[in-house]
Amino acid sequence: MKRLLGLLAAFAASAAMAQKFPSRPVTMIVPYAAGGSADVVARPVAAEMAKVLGENVVVELRPGAGGNIGAEYVAKSARADGYTILLASLSLATNVSLMKLPFDPRKDLAPIGGICTFPNVLVVSAQDPARSLRDIVERAREQPGKLTYGSSGPGTSSHLAGELLAAAANLELVHVPYKGSGAVYPDLIARRVTMLFDLMGSASGHIKGGQVKALATTGARRAAALPDVPTFSESGFPGFQFGAWLGLFAPDEAPKDALARLEDAMLKAIATPEMKTRLAQMGGEPIPARAADFWKFFNEDVERYAGLVREGKVKPIQ
Repeated sequence: MKRLLGLLAAFAASAAMAQKFPSRPVTMIVPYAAGGSADVVARPVAAEMAKVLGENVVVELRPGAGGNIGAEYVAKSARADGYTILLASLSLATNVSLMKLPFDPRKDLAPIGGICTFPNVLVVSAQDPARSLRDIVERAREQPGKLTYGSSGPGTSSHLAGELLAAAANLELVHVPYKGSGAVYPDLIARRVTMLFDLMGSASGHIKGGQVKALATTGARRAAALPDVPTFSESGFPGFQFGAWLGLFAPDEAPKDALARLEDAMLKAIATPEMKTRLAQMGGEPIPARAADFWKFFNEDVERYAGLVREGKVKPIQ
């Protein structure tokens, strides 16, 4: 009887602990540079999640290697207790095929949910004579191997969008990787780099400030935030659509109750009127939000880019 009572007490204590998650702050790892769209989205999402969880959600930036440094930390080094989560983007799916990773996100990470997807916007210096996407394409054809495009790093959406444009238009463009899109702008504005595919959230301030001009967006339709900027489809590339999603993950062995609490907090965070407005202003579009649906979406993206690598439309990164 004493043993039975002890087991019941242990079970009750365990259940109480499970119900208490979280009992301390949660850390959200953002594997991209400060000021980029991931950082800009992470902070209000973390703040809204904290209201639901009753504990702070602290954003920690771990940029580098196209998002791989922060992602590997969560996948391999962080304790699988639900207190360390990852805000990842498209590169988590593409890098499975583009490079040799020391981890496998399909095995080492578990989904929490999808936040949204952002189209890219192609920007050039305000001093650049180009007035349209067609102008840039014609110049690239006249000067093969001379035009450059900056990116947030190998495997990121800013890199892949350039690869896809080069393949679609049969151009020879030179990729210049940086540690985040914010680092590209000084060189872009000074015309040391020709162009940049950036997410709308991080590009909009530079566009509104008159430092750069937007030539085209990669969305299915014109962005509400940039109604005068045509899509790639409108600019002579029908069917050219591309976006970079953002979603949350945890280490694969995180407790199911913790994952459920985190999923609930994220779903409530992105459903607030303030967050909906903020994401819409950045050009955000919906993706599957619930963990199970987002996981299917993520794995389909992994396979899609594996197919593009096999077809030679996107080159692996050495």
